[in-house]
Amino acid sequence: MRARRWPIRRAVLAVALAALCTAGFPREAKAQCVDDELKEELVGGRHYRGVEDRLFTKAFRHELSALGGLYAADLYSSNWVVGGAYTFHFSEDLALEASVEFTRFHSAVTDSYENRYPQISLLDRSDKPGTLYFGHLLWSFAYGKIRWMGGGVSRFDLNLAIGAGVTDDSTARGATASAGLGAKLFFGHWFALRIDSRDHVLEEVLVGDEHLVNDLVVTLGASVFFPFGG
Repeated sequence: MRARRWPIRRAVLAVALAALCTAGFPREAKAQCVDDELKEELVGGRHYRGVEDRLFTKAFRHELSALGGLYAADLYSSNWVVGGAYTFHFSEDLALEASVEFTRFHSAVTDSYENRYPQISLLDRSDKPGTLYFGHLLWSFAYGKIRWMGGGVSRFDLNLAIGAGVTDDSTARGATASAGLGAKLFFGHWFALRIDSRDHVLEEVLVGDEHLVNDLVVTLGASVFFPFGG
């Protein structure tokens, strides 16, 4: 019986408050009562919409990436590039990345010239293997979410990369500055797709002349994050 009295008391209390609001107080007090009553109803029935927790966290996680794409050089012909990268994320916004990539430096111009004038040799080898060793500081300056047609939601990041490394073309090793932009699209809790564009600034020698060049490297890749449950 005591348990049943509580709903009755609450109803009587609500009616009394409503009566006081409508009869015993001026217009401002009535509005205040209505506002308080509405707020109480909203709080009791619904939660305010706030910022949701990130579905994919990167802080203090390791990332392993497989990369492949295009190496567009100033002095050489464009060629393929493949490699991998390891990244440690020490916050949601900042990370350190170390990468190694492999390509070939080939000059179609010198090939055609030497074919036209066989008695002249401009390069010892017109097709040379190359290796790129780089370290970058990554700053994720923006992130957002994509809702797919099936209703699922994926998160993405945009990042800025600044770093340096060595371009090894088997005959010379040149210090190289690097900067670029990238994006990562996250699925689940441990998998991501990435696209990166890096501009490499270095000094190269071709046919005895030194040139300051800008080589563009564009890669697509897939990443796995450890631990898996982040």
